[in-house]
Amino acid sequence: MNDPLAKIKPWFQGVSLFWPVLGLGLLLIFNAVFSPSFFHLEIRDGHLYGTLVDILNQGSKVMLLAIGMTLVIATGGVDLSVGSLMAIAGAVAAMLVMKISFAMAVAISLGLATVAGTCNGLLIGYAGIQPIIATLILMVAGRGLAMLLTGGQIITFEHPSFVFLGNGHFLGLPFTVTIVAIVLCFTLVATRKTAIGLFLESVGDNEKAARYCGINAALVKVMVYAYSGLCAGIAGLIATSNIKAADSSRVGEFMELDAIFAVVVGGTPLTGGRFSLVGSVIGALLIQTLTITMYNLGVAPAVSPVPKAIVIVAVCLMQSARFRAQILGWFGKRRIAA
Repeated sequence: MNDPLAKIKPWFQGVSLFWPVLGLGLLLIFNAVFSPSFFHLEIRDGHLYGTLVDILNQGSKVMLLAIGMTLVIATGGVDLSVGSLMAIAGAVAAMLVMKISFAMAVAISLGLATVAGTCNGLLIGYAGIQPIIATLILMVAGRGLAMLLTGGQIITFEHPSFVFLGNGHFLGLPFTVTIVAIVLCFTLVATRKTAIGLFLESVGDNEKAARYCGINAALVKVMVYAYSGLCAGIAGLIATSNIKAADSSRVGEFMELDAIFAVVVGGTPLTGGRFSLVGSVIGALLIQTLTITMYNLGVAPAVSPVPKAIVIVAVCLMQSARFRAQILGWFGKRRIAA
């Protein structure tokens, strides 16, 4: 007997990227209907401007965090400290950029963020502390450290190279887009063209079996948390450069949640074992597009988390094979009854 739903089942059983891409596409269609200016682009002084460019620019920080978070979640962990690491990196760079060379200031701030991430990995991989506890410690302590470094004050700067990092342009697009592209390409090559990706998936899928196969699971965890710290440091430099100031109390605030949302929406399960870097970037674009859409519609900031949560839950539900099977079964029963 022919299955009446055979033609539509492939749409429900496609690759993990289908649903975040569909959600992003529906958002763009909504804006095309209700906000035609959303797609308006113009070139000024050789640079491209418009809402779509703003999405890429403003979403760069979440994309960077999501790239690092993807590798962490692939091992079955989570990193709640990335927002605080952004604040630390931004504060250190703002304090040093007027005293030493720009390259040295950037290297020190990123190195400090990487070391902090490495500490997370050591606590989780070798001390056996649960990821949510270990990173929660740094989430709280890191924010306090950033406030201590700046004395609770907002540190401003006017260093041209530092300002360019978050406000400059390259090939007509914001320089932040170039940074994200470089980090994404490097991470893709490292995880898909070498054995690193297999190590991550093995540890996340079955850590005990991975150890029996000779994989140093603890070292793998240290590496991914260190890389997550590095990505958070880069995002912190961009956030600080955007406003030309280090605001330790606000930089990176709650951004760890957006990063986790982006990873989950992009198709990477919180249980670990498999991951999609491209899906995480698409998830970050989906969240940023939704945020700007609500701003354009005049939705109050206090209310905006509600529709954001609804969209995220909807996309996550459609990624669930069990939920899709229930939907297909329900439509099948309705069709047979008719």
